[in-house]
Parts: sequence; C-alpha cells; structure tokens
Amino acid sequence: MIKLGKAATTAVVMSALLAALYGCEKKEGPMEKAGKEVDKAAVSAGQQVEKAGDKIQDAANGNKK
Repeated sequence: MIKLGKAATTAVVMSALLAALYGCEKKEGPMEKAGKEVDKAAVSAGQQVEKAGDKIQDAANGNKK
C-alpha cells in the first residue's frame, strides 16, 4: 500500500509540474509582435544610416564606389 501511495503522490506532483509548464508557455500578444517589428525596423534603419555615413566619408576622401 505504501508503494501505491508514493505512485499516486508522484503522479499528482508530475501532473502539477506539467500544468505549470503549460501555463508558463510564452504567448505573444499583438503588442509584443508590434514591438518586435519596431525593433527590426530600428536595426534596419541604423544599418542604412551607417551605409550612408560610409558613402559620405568615402566621397569626402575621394573614394567613389
């Protein structure tokens, strides 16, 4: 009987852990998705600004690409 009690307790604990893991699953909402898109746009804009700066520097030094 003691083994049956331990098995039942183990099953309850494992079920609780699985339920907790499922509840912690990351679910993105519309604001988080929009924020990620804004981040991507900011990175892209920063890269474009760097490229433009490099072209301006090259032109100022007489190096045309």
